[in-house]
Amino acid sequence: MAADQPTVLVVEDEPAQREVLRYNLEAEGFRVAAAGNGEEALVLLDEEAPDVVVLDWMLPNLSGIEVCRQIKTRSETRGLPVIMLSARSEEVDRIRGLDTGADDYVVKPYSLRELMARVKAQLRRARPAAAGLRLEFEDIVLDSETHRVTRDGQELKLGPTEFRLLSTFMEKPGRVWSREQLLDRVWGRDIYVDTRTVDVHIGRLRKALGAHGGEDPLRTVRGAGYALG
Repeated sequence: MAADQPTVLVVEDEPAQREVLRYNLEAEGFRVAAAGNGEEALVLLDEEAPDVVVLDWMLPNLSGIEVCRQIKTRSETRGLPVIMLSARSEEVDRIRGLDTGADDYVVKPYSLRELMARVKAQLRRARPAAAGLRLEFEDIVLDSETHRVTRDGQELKLGPTEFRLLSTFMEKPGRVWSREQLLDRVWGRDIYVDTRTVDVHIGRLRKALGAHGGEDPLRTVRGAGYALG
């Protein structure tokens, strides 16, 4: 997995439909995790830490509505965007889906082009850096398209790893990230790196952010990890 490649969790019990979604999402540059039922989806949610969920309403045993409800009631996944897919086109069903916490509702049969656009729209909200947007936190500005970072108007020199670390922090200021979560997001799930490596790069990031003065915006949370602000 590329370190900053966004992950989409596809939950669809029809194998052919699941593969069509996988193929098209991968063609758009996403990494795809796929589940054929609700129980598997909830397991993958913890294992894969997706950025967006594309969720079919009609699933065996545990319905898409119940999966969505569980995603939105857990504190660690509450902000995860969910796009609900359903053959139910009645307004009352659409309202029920959105009331459960779905961020978008797409009626089958749908246009793949439109669905890809909706996934990207949700990604811009959830992972603005991965979508190439400009992020700001206090006097720090990160332009993910040009890979430039300034603080109080002065350009900072950051290595690629420090840049990805800062992007992760600036997407969710205040959130505490454990070393393991930072390893998955910044280095990639498939690469073995010692957790102490995170501390080394946090030290380098702190040094770069303080190159022209200013308080250290990174916070060490004992026993938990690191946060911005």
